Amino acid sequence: MKQFNVPNIYRSELISAIKNRRRQEDKLKKDFTPVLLDFGAVQIFLARHFGFCYGVENAIEIAFKTIEENPGKRIFLLSEMIHNPRVNADLEERGVQFLQDTYGRQLVPFNELTKEDVVIIPAFGTTLEIEKFLNEKGIPSERYNTTCPFVEKVWNRSEQIAQKGYSIIVHGKPKHEETRATFSHASSHTPTVIINDMNEARELAKYITGEKSAEQFYEEFAGRYSAGFDAAKDLKRIGVVNQTTQLASDTQAISEYLKNVMKKYYHLEENNIAGHFADTRDTLCYATNDNQTAVSGMLGTEANLAIVVGGYNSSNTSHLVELCEDKLPTYFINSADKIISGKEILHCNWKTKEESFSFNFLPEKSPVKILITSGASCPDSIVEEVIRKIVCFYNSEDAINQMIEFFSTSPLLYS
Repeated sequence: MKQFNVPNIYRSELISAIKNRRRQEDKLKKDFTPVLLDFGAVQIFLARHFGFCYGVENAIEIAFKTIEENPGKRIFLLSEMIHNPRVNADLEERGVQFLQDTYGRQLVPFNELTKEDVVIIPAFGTTLEIEKFLNEKGIPSERYNTTCPFVEKVWNRSEQIAQKGYSIIVHGKPKHEETRATFSHASSHTPTVIINDMNEARELAKYITGEKSAEQFYEEFAGRYSAGFDAAKDLKRIGVVNQTTQLASDTQAISEYLKNVMKKYYHLEENNIAGHFADTRDTLCYATNDNQTAVSGMLGTEANLAIVVGGYNSSNTSHLVELCEDKLPTYFINSADKIISGKEILHCNWKTKEESFSFNFLPEKSPVKILITSGASCPDSIVEEVIRKIVCFYNSEDAINQMIEFFSTSPLLYS
């Protein structure tokens, strides 16, 4: 896989040593057990896969290179580059301005842009409408486009099945940048509707089977269907694609559920379902899938708590928290600074995005066992900072250096 030129401020000597050794010993990525960092009084289990993915590293490389190549020019990002506060803050410190926030609210009016300006499209991609606007302004949308290749893969697959007469069901958070972009691209080819979860999939199915009247559809899914969508006929042939940062298992479950609805309603066998339902399993993002599978593998380890590191508005990170929270006490933080002391931590509720304090989060046990992972937009350097913060409550800083030496020269110690 391509190697990207990502600034060293996001790298970690410890995490790089661990990841390099895992790659050497597990080239086919079949082992999803975590890595044990044994510091005696505290044991930290790191997920097999976490941190920057291909799309994020690609976006960061393009963004920093764009800044270097355009001194003196105004540089804008359509919205956050990725959902990580440190990366976005670093870009702002280098003079980059954000045109919109995560939810599409305007921060800098588009009409203030000129053809002399540089506009970077973030990893989530953007809508066809915004691309057209930029091109008409004389700002080439493709020049500084950091759209993740796996997001583009979803768009391409949508176009392919649209050409075969299928409507598109997008499984995604309706307000998320990527979902808005995918909806725009899909709906330019075929009738499209967004659903957020399995509950909405079940309600959508009632329009397929006629349990609900088509008229109700327009109120229930207001703002989430394409212009001219005909609920009476456009749900007869469908394909499901996703916002790539959703839980892969959720997308697969929704897809399987709607397929079974089609089979039952149209009295179909598995071998002739293609007349009503398109196979789109190939649109699931490998990095999202790997990170989620790694968390599932990590949760098989006996532990006292889990810490998930990443941006609070990061969809893929929130889903990792969701998986961990189902099994054990879990703390969602975006930096090591949120660990106030060995007794106190400020963490985020992944559903409400509100922060709150928890006390005595580190139990009085020996050893304390902690599971750690991070989202696809979280720099490894932040994960190392979190590890160092925890270790300092139990051990000396030298313990980290010894761990770096261990993973650089010795075989891995598996949990």
